[in-house]
Amino acid sequence: MRVLLTNDDGIEADGLQALRRELLRVPDIELAVIAPDGNRSAMARSITTRRPLWVERVDFGDGTHGYATDGTPVDCVRLAKLGLVDGFAAEAIVAGINHGSNLGDDITYSGTVAAALEGVILGLPAIAVSQQSASREMDFRLGREFDFSVVARFAADLVDRLDEVPLPPGTLLNVNAPGTYPSGVEVTRIGKRIYRDELRLRAEEGERRQYWIYGADHGYEDEDGTDLAAVAAGRIAVTPLHFDLTDVAGMDALRQYDLARMVAPAAQELD
Repeated sequence: MRVLLTNDDGIEADGLQALRRELLRVPDIELAVIAPDGNRSAMARSITTRRPLWVERVDFGDGTHGYATDGTPVDCVRLAKLGLVDGFAAEAIVAGINHGSNLGDDITYSGTVAAALEGVILGLPAIAVSQQSASREMDFRLGREFDFSVVARFAADLVDRLDEVPLPPGTLLNVNAPGTYPSGVEVTRIGKRIYRDELRLRAEEGERRQYWIYGADHGYEDEDGTDLAAVAAGRIAVTPLHFDLTDVAGMDALRQYDLARMVAPAAQELD
């Protein structure tokens, strides 16, 4: 299986390197690495459209190499899809290991999840992998210490067994590990975040003002069966995600409302 490994923390990040080494140990995997040249956290599905991308070959010191770009995580997947690596056509996308968890509503901001989601859009199976630090923070803030060894082995084994995993088309797996040795693995749904952001004035320069708007201690609803609750309890959370955001029940409700009646008045205003 040809696997593209990427992330949003940068090509030199310890999490990516830990997972890279584990994937190289899997006999049936042909690995390519394309990742940002620096931290691109919380960029979600940003892409680079108004300038060309720089790409640099990076030697890893073990006889293998990857490619660093000044683009976004989604750009990395696109570069692979469009043929950056000669003779390599990815059959699966793996993003991570992210430094810090990607849980609950936070997944909508995550560059790690976005890279995996790009794989799904391209019709490829995909896995996003994230881990808390040893301090067990439950939000996006980073701790100082990480031991990626356990989740790197788990993720590499999961990739190796992708053909056996009942993963429906158009679905990715969002994997989140606790910062300590996991007590188990739980299949979960997305949990609910409680955001406590505040607008904080930091500096003033004439008509200009500088604000902090993120960074407060975020909470969550402690509800059984969610990714947040599983990781808080020390278990690895595996959450299947898909890109279809359509609210089917909402469609049925809208059909009961006469939207067409708005067309005639709008047309009359144009006359």
